[in-house]
Amino acid sequence: MTGIIQLERREPLSIKIQTLATVISIVAAVVVPQFFHWLGAVSGSGTAPGIAFSPMHLPIIIVGFLAGPFAGGISGLLGPVAAFLISGMPTMAQLPFMMVELFGYGLAAGLLRNVKMNLVLKTLLVMVAGRVLRMGACTFAFYALGNANMAPLGIWRSIPSSLPGIVLQIVMIPLIVFWVENKAKEQKK
Repeated sequence: MTGIIQLERREPLSIKIQTLATVISIVAAVVVPQFFHWLGAVSGSGTAPGIAFSPMHLPIIIVGFLAGPFAGGISGLLGPVAAFLISGMPTMAQLPFMMVELFGYGLAAGLLRNVKMNLVLKTLLVMVAGRVLRMGACTFAFYALGNANMAPLGIWRSIPSSLPGIVLQIVMIPLIVFWVENKAKEQKK
């Protein structure tokens, strides 16, 4: 009898490789959004490209799929902090919520790393998991801390404005993960 969830057999990555992947992901979580900030400055659209494309999500989800839950979760927590310290983005008010959301993306991607499932479906599940965690954090801030700026359902209302980023993630993440995994298999031969 087969279980509902089937796992792929993969060699575990060394701590050294996971740490290197985490560092690369954190750096990418700072650098990649800078292109979108530059694009917004050049086009006169301000922060709109960053909001629309959610570029920080890409390296966090990718590292989770490639290096596992430790690398994904730590990258998700520290990527927004590094970006804030270097560029001031995200804002201090958004920082804790982005940390929770990106931690959820990285952890979920890492937990799904060895699950036999279509990468597009995995990416969609990861995107839902991160948003659910962010909604939980917003709900806590709203009801327990009295933060009226963090509406519990705000994350779901933001989906239409971030649709370009959702499409970008659904297309690019599976392609990048597939390409990297195939390159790694070729090198082992």
